[in-house]
Amino acid sequence: MNEMIAKRNALLAQKVIKGLESRNMSGYYAETKEEALALALSLIPEGATVTMGGAASAAEIGLVDAVKHGNYRFIDRTGAPDPRAVLLAGYDADVFLSGTNAISEDGVLVNIDGNANRVSMIAQGPKKVVMIVGMNKVCPDTDTAMKRARNVAAPVNAQRFGLSTPCAKTGACMNCKSPDTICCQFLITRYSRHAGRIHVILVNDALGF
Repeated sequence: MNEMIAKRNALLAQKVIKGLESRNMSGYYAETKEEALALALSLIPEGATVTMGGAASAAEIGLVDAVKHGNYRFIDRTGAPDPRAVLLAGYDADVFLSGTNAISEDGVLVNIDGNANRVSMIAQGPKKVVMIVGMNKVCPDTDTAMKRARNVAAPVNAQRFGLSTPCAKTGACMNCKSPDTICCQFLITRYSRHAGRIHVILVNDALGF
């Protein structure tokens, strides 16, 4: 990564971390994917029950593979004979792995979901939430973060899931009510009532969508 961009990211990350801390959430900054992976694993006790949503960013730094093959109890919905039972078990997990669609410079998290499993587990359920967030997700304010979630993250996710939504065809939010829409639930996390529950690792890289 360009040295000047890296310097800018490091400075901006400190602003975001202060914003998170003011909202009763914990923030960290990692210069590399490897550093982010080590930091994330330090937040997950061995033997912990771990589940996840569609955490592309966590997969990109190697966290998903590390948890699947490490000394953890991984709750995996993939190929499960009863996905709903596995999903419900996830609400009682020790750790939930996630990314975020966008985050404001003052630490507000913005997420959009179709089935609501991801946003509901961020809001409540698992004892700890570990988020992997590339600096490409940082937006000046909450309004801009919402626009990013709707006009960048949602269209890309609709395309990668092969959905027939207007945004998958146009690349921009059309405020649709398509049966395939993934913009069913919107979660704005402006404060965490439970200290030590939400941990956001900012990474000096472009991760996820």
